[in-house]
Amino acid sequence: MENPLTPEVLADPVALTRALVDIESVSLNEKEIADFVEEVLRGIPHLDVRRHSNTVMARTRLGRAQRVVLAGHLDTVPLNNNFPSSLQGDLIYGCGTSDMKSGVAYALHLAVSVPEPRYDVTYFFYEAEEIESRYNGLTLVANAHPEWLAADFAVLLEPTHGVVEAGCQGTMRLRVTTRGRRAHSARSWNGVNAIHAVGPVLERLANYQARMVTIDGCVYREGLNAVRIGGGVAGNVVPDLCEIEVNYRFAPDRTAEEAEAHVREVFEGYEVEVTDSAPGALPGLTAPPAQEFLAAVGADPVGKLGWTDVARFAALGVPALNFGPGDPNLAHAPDEHVEIGKIRDGAATLHRWLASH
Repeated sequence: MENPLTPEVLADPVALTRALVDIESVSLNEKEIADFVEEVLRGIPHLDVRRHSNTVMARTRLGRAQRVVLAGHLDTVPLNNNFPSSLQGDLIYGCGTSDMKSGVAYALHLAVSVPEPRYDVTYFFYEAEEIESRYNGLTLVANAHPEWLAADFAVLLEPTHGVVEAGCQGTMRLRVTTRGRRAHSARSWNGVNAIHAVGPVLERLANYQARMVTIDGCVYREGLNAVRIGGGVAGNVVPDLCEIEVNYRFAPDRTAEEAEAHVREVFEGYEVEVTDSAPGALPGLTAPPAQEFLAAVGADPVGKLGWTDVARFAALGVPALNFGPGDPNLAHAPDEHVEIGKIRDGAATLHRWLASH
């Protein structure tokens, strides 16, 4: 297939968004889009280009005092009768329009159109964000080539509907288990019903008062919720086991260890197993490039209510925030779409930030 990312397409972030959406790149099938992106970047003389699997990195080497990263993932969730893209008025429909090929279009457009940015810039296009972290291109590069990600500040081009979302919440999954003793349901007094025993656990969750934490002017609202429950053996058996899966979203002022200590306190007296955990990221708004970026946006940031790869940058010591044209509420939806006006406005903001001197 001939590369659809022509110079005319690269010059227009809207046309570029459609072209990127029309390259199918469901997670673990990013080779074609990575090939096209790499081909474009290797044709730009002011960029040094590297590749790791289906992750492509390109960077300027202008000797600027500071370096920033623009990062976006190339993969999408599975198609859902929403491929290829279509245009309806001021909206582009299609898989990945919001999450996050319109954001990727920003980075690729700027890589081509701003040869002498005010900072040195690393453009980072990575694979497999939508699936397990062991495939995530940002994680793989952080382990194999951490120097590729060294920077003073990063912008993750996730969908935020044109709002700056700073930092992100941490997330934790845990399993609360109640145990009993099996018995025939006709003689239930001979057993102990593990499902009945979850009542106090659910009561603790229902009565839980979640924190609202303000950090650098950004509000992070926590949440502790049962998301799945399972138990039972047969229709005539008193069950001896019941498990409740709980998700905890915690503000970035808590470490993962502090978050675990908190949930164990909430469920004191019960068997608790943490099955997955990822720390959040502080807003990171004090870095000079971040302040200059906020000035270019011209609006106050808000706290990111969710987990994103800004946490991976934070773990590398790089302050980061989220900014992209897509609506996060449309991500992964069959009617996923993005507003053309948001694409143009965001591209102008980023150009103003990077190209001004």
